[in-house]
Amino acid sequence: MPPAAEASDGTGGRLVVGLVRGVHGLDGVVRVEVLTDDPTRFEAGSVLHPEGTQRELTVIEARSDRPPGLLVRFREVRDRRGADDLRDTYLEGMAALEAMSDERFYWHEIIGTPVLTRDGQALGAVEDIFRVAETEVYVVRGEGQPELLVPAVGSVVVELAPRAGRIVVDEEALGLNE
Repeated sequence: MPPAAEASDGTGGRLVVGLVRGVHGLDGVVRVEVLTDDPTRFEAGSVLHPEGTQRELTVIEARSDRPPGLLVRFREVRDRRGADDLRDTYLEGMAALEAMSDERFYWHEIIGTPVLTRDGQALGAVEDIFRVAETEVYVVRGEGQPELLVPAVGSVVVELAPRAGRIVVDEEALGLNE
């Protein structure tokens, strides 16, 4: 599960930008699922960190792989064994200093946000986020409520306002009125 917010172990100011899904070949190239909308995170010379560590990984090369992925070579990873050690590891990059627009949010801004129906019924709060193809899915849990998976699409999420403390969903689109 990606971290919900900036790390609190001396690695603050970083956000998850990718997940190492596997290796490619024998010379240290890894397959990375991209978890950021900023493609410059993987440009040559960029420095990433395995989640929660101070270890630096300097991007030498990144090229397109199966969507939504990249094949990435790091200066510090020279062989398959080193690449294999990164498998299933989240990669962190420095958080952008500029604020996001009013329509875009980092995952850590969404996690913890209460989810309500149009008529104000509380369904719980977003506890996790994952991607299915190009769509984000919010995992919503509430006390005494079954887990709810909410696709972050306009026909379901009618108001996305985590900075105001709410996400409003269409209960009919989620099949909650059946």
